[in-house]
Amino acid sequence: MAKKFIQKYLHKFIPDHNVIKHHKNLQFLGDKLHDPNLWHLNRCSVAMAFAVGLFCAWIPTPGQMAIAAIGAFHFRGNLPISVGLVWITNPLTMPPLFYFAYLVGLSVLNLPSSTFSMATVLSGEILFPFLTGCLLIGSTCAAIGYFGINYFWRFHTAQKWASRKKSRHNRKNPFKAIDYNSSR
Repeated sequence: MAKKFIQKYLHKFIPDHNVIKHHKNLQFLGDKLHDPNLWHLNRCSVAMAFAVGLFCAWIPTPGQMAIAAIGAFHFRGNLPISVGLVWITNPLTMPPLFYFAYLVGLSVLNLPSSTFSMATVLSGEILFPFLTGCLLIGSTCAAIGYFGINYFWRFHTAQKWASRKKSRHNRKNPFKAIDYNSSR
């Protein structure tokens, strides 16, 4: 059920993978573009896409989507999901999230908070705690995303199998033995 919903939702916004495969500007990627894990929704490719996308969302650089696409190619994750997850850090959410990363970096490195000024930015006092916080939060989000999707997918599949088993059991069996001794 969840897979069908995701497929319907994604197909509204993403072009057909055959169009992308045969696009003249993407031919330099060769056969890598024909890997089914880049386009299909299965447990492994979606979990890897979440790991790549969530990690790349915390990289404080322009071109996060390109980095996520390269990561999806390399780790064989679902390309549209990994690129889409980068938009967690969009222009509206980036300032508070990156400030939170800076605070995490300060607390992990046990450094005092410095006042924000152009001199502290240019001197690099803010940069090391900020990058440390981004690395830690990105790694944590990637691990939680990967294992969380794996768990959710397995749980959902087990629920579906249990539901099928129960539905088969509850169906009337035409060859079921009739008990004539029971009261009517």
